[in-house]
Amino acid sequence: MPSVCFYFQVHQPVRLRHYTVFDRDDEYFDDHKNGSICRKVAHKCYLPANRLLLDIIRRSRGRFRIAYSVTGVLLEQLQRYAPEVMSTFDALAQTGCVEFLAETYYHSLSFLYSREEFVEQINKHIEAIDYFFRQKPRVFRNTELIYNNELAGLIESMDCFDAIITEGADHILGCRSPNFVYQPRGCEKLKLLLKNYSLSDDIAFRFSNRNWPQWPLTADKFARWVSNVNGNGNVVNLFMDYETFGEHQWEDTGIFDFMRHLPDEILKHPDNDFKTPSEVVHSYGVTDTVDVPHIISWADTERDLSAWLGNAMQSNAIHELYRIERKIKKTNDERIISDWRKLQASDHFYYMCTKYFADGDVHKYFNPYDSPYDSYINFMNVLDHLQCRCSGQTTGGIACSTPELKSMECFSGAASDNAYPPDLQPAD
Repeated sequence: MPSVCFYFQVHQPVRLRHYTVFDRDDEYFDDHKNGSICRKVAHKCYLPANRLLLDIIRRSRGRFRIAYSVTGVLLEQLQRYAPEVMSTFDALAQTGCVEFLAETYYHSLSFLYSREEFVEQINKHIEAIDYFFRQKPRVFRNTELIYNNELAGLIESMDCFDAIITEGADHILGCRSPNFVYQPRGCEKLKLLLKNYSLSDDIAFRFSNRNWPQWPLTADKFARWVSNVNGNGNVVNLFMDYETFGEHQWEDTGIFDFMRHLPDEILKHPDNDFKTPSEVVHSYGVTDTVDVPHIISWADTERDLSAWLGNAMQSNAIHELYRIERKIKKTNDERIISDWRKLQASDHFYYMCTKYFADGDVHKYFNPYDSPYDSYINFMNVLDHLQCRCSGQTTGGIACSTPELKSMECFSGAASDNAYPPDLQPAD
């Protein structure tokens, strides 16, 4: 019988306020909106879900085990707007049944553009997890499960991780199953855990879809599906956004009741158990090597980078952002550096996405803008002012000229040839 490995991504970005070319102050972020959203999600998801899972852990006497990846930018917001959530996460950590994973502190795409910044953000996140939860993360997950062989090699070279997590995409697995422990190609020690996207998405996306042939999804039905993995895998990796509980799937869908009963149903099979990612990699040997020469992610139907880098606006914005890295860091101004890093959150580029087809509703979720073009203009106005702060040119009048006005073709929303960083083009 298989082990079940639950991992939850917990993240909210720091959203920008409406910022025009006529703004001259350095207050870029909408404190009111960020506080309102943070408290709303805390009330609907984080608090009830944390209390529920804590109760399940205690009721099962530690047999139920889970993992979280909580971004640094959310930890900061929870401290400020919803400290009671931090208390419940701390209570979960103290059970010994919860593992906290490492990722980029700012939920950034820095691996694609600056390896130095990427490593700095990982180390900053490790320090935060150690400070808040007294754990040194041993498993890494990159933003949006973005991954390739080169990333795995870099993570192994840091010599502080046992495993890395990514999407169990069909085109990289072929006829193989995501329900085994693998090793990245070119790595000697690092292990690879792959999301079982089919079963994960049954909970995360299809749970409340009344047109889905399997609706309603009950705990005993899902437990049977998990047990059917017997003979074709060691572990079922259920990876999803934490906002699945109460936000993506509202309470009245029955999602909390489903989760309340699921562990008992899975544990009815005597050989089933729950493991954290670290326990999985220490319990099962490597079955095979997985070769991922091109970038993959867990986003949308394509499982690539197009959600963040699929059009010219996104490409222009992120290239401009990382182009000024040295200038930003040379200031040695902690607030300037912090503001620049908050602009790196992948969400800012997600809001610029023009893919309103099969994935349209996903891209509208928590989007504060009326259109991708509004998002782009607002972001570039902020970035322009941030650059001027580095040069001391922000007093006594309107700031520097706005970069996006130099490149009007960005407004077409069409994919550009340079939407991806060099040498990181997606597979054909």
